[in-house]
Amino acid sequence: MPLTMSRLSLLGGVGPVLQIAEGSSVDLPAAMHRTLNRRTNETWPTTWFVPRLTGRGAFRDVYGVMNAWSANHASVCYGHVGADLAALASMLRIPVALHNVPEEDLFRPSAWNLLGTADPEGADFRACARFGPLYG
Repeated sequence: MPLTMSRLSLLGGVGPVLQIAEGSSVDLPAAMHRTLNRRTNETWPTTWFVPRLTGRGAFRDVYGVMNAWSANHASVCYGHVGADLAALASMLRIPVALHNVPEEDLFRPSAWNLLGTADPEGADFRACARFGPLYG
């Protein structure tokens, strides 16, 4: 099943920062599920998620994604909605620090291009710092 995992973190001196990982739910072998599930509260609902890998940056492998994730919690929703979340974040001037959304699916305001095109995530931070938060 296609899923999007996201996390909105508050970073001192910056404000909210968004992370996005599109991927899929996976079924684990019963013994593996039991072992992992016993490491948490077994009464919580469990869905195993694997991000779509890109071969670049944090998305080279699953460990890289989880190592770059700001915490061990996230919000997960059905479908691949990362492009929509990234567009909403740019409108609200929230930088996206991590994502695996295909470049052709991303929308960023054209003013972002004036702050660098080689590093789109860095441009997010520069644009949000330059233009300030939409809501104070």
